[in-house]
Amino acid sequence: MKIAVIGGGAAGYFASISAKQHNPKAQVCLLEKSSKTLAKVKVSGGGRCNVTHNCLNNRLLSQSYPRGGKFIKKSFEQFAVKDTINWFTKRGVELKVEADNRMFPVSDDSQSIILALSKEIDKKDVSLRLNVPVKSIRVEDVGFVLEVNGKQEAYDKVIIATGGSPKKSGFQWLRDLGISVVEPAPSLFTFNIPNDHITKLMGISVPNGQVNIVGEKIRTEGPILITHWGLSGPAILKASALGAKILAEKNYSFDVTISWIGAKENDVRQVFNDVTHTNSQKKITNLNSFGVPSRLWQYLISKSEVDPDRTWNETSKKLQNRLINLLVNDVYCAKGKTTFKEEFVIAGGVDLSEVASQTMESKVIKGLYFAGEVLNIDGITGGFNFQAAWTTGYIAGKHVSR
Repeated sequence: MKIAVIGGGAAGYFASISAKQHNPKAQVCLLEKSSKTLAKVKVSGGGRCNVTHNCLNNRLLSQSYPRGGKFIKKSFEQFAVKDTINWFTKRGVELKVEADNRMFPVSDDSQSIILALSKEIDKKDVSLRLNVPVKSIRVEDVGFVLEVNGKQEAYDKVIIATGGSPKKSGFQWLRDLGISVVEPAPSLFTFNIPNDHITKLMGISVPNGQVNIVGEKIRTEGPILITHWGLSGPAILKASALGAKILAEKNYSFDVTISWIGAKENDVRQVFNDVTHTNSQKKITNLNSFGVPSRLWQYLISKSEVDPDRTWNETSKKLQNRLINLLVNDVYCAKGKTTFKEEFVIAGGVDLSEVASQTMESKVIKGLYFAGEVLNIDGITGGFNFQAAWTTGYIAGKHVSR
């Protein structure tokens, strides 16, 4: 059996390895159009590679996928987080769990993951070919013919693991095969807040913020980072994933409210009352009892037009309410997004209604399989997208080789 796997990313590698594991006699060719492989693996998690997320309950795990959750929940029955951990552990890569349940190699170096995957395709005798873009796929009565560097190559079966495409045109070659594709839109991006003084606080972060897209039922919690272009951090990235389609329709122009301390307004008011009761002569600039970074605290005081040298009791109720509101309901106008080359994720891709969740085989074309981000599956930040790549890659490889 001759199998072509198109795409040298995480899903393509895992699919190739799985295909050889389940059929050692199969000839597996991994075709990558560029000169390098595993680009996202290398840069993810700041170069540490967020391999997966420490969630062993498949039902809860599937809830972290804004698109494709129901589909991949069934797929997790064959290969889930525990299987990922075991797979890498058996190949000498120990994983660790961080406070937010993200999982990284103990080495804190994505090269550990790359090395494990590279060694395995060598061990399994997978033929890795670089700089070989596949121009077209022709379906034959038995098998497929791929146009590779001007030549026609015949294969019995094909796994497509080419990743997402930010433009509809990037999926046209699949549409030409009669495959339905859901319109793509970026996910996991940061919010641009142009011409706002908040950007002068770049580098400041809060650990327990809340994000809400105004007018939408999108609310997330977690760390928020201020950057020179706007707002980033896990809470922002989660919001972008949940609202990927909605925000694209808004052309990335929308209002977002931020709670810098993740607390309710009444609770904040009570803290102020308690603190000022025992520190009645304390200036407002020194009343930071919420763990807000000092520069951000001074910024919010200034924005609320409160006199920092006055005590809380000397400040009018109107200004008190304004400062409290900024702590828990600070509004910003987002205009645009920022994505990061290899790191961002695409919502959209091959329509899951045309793919079997137990095999990853196309329901339209027999012998054609899919794995990874080319499918209309994407998760929030935290290792979920790599888990989808390992899961779908493993399953596609397992069933393509039969």
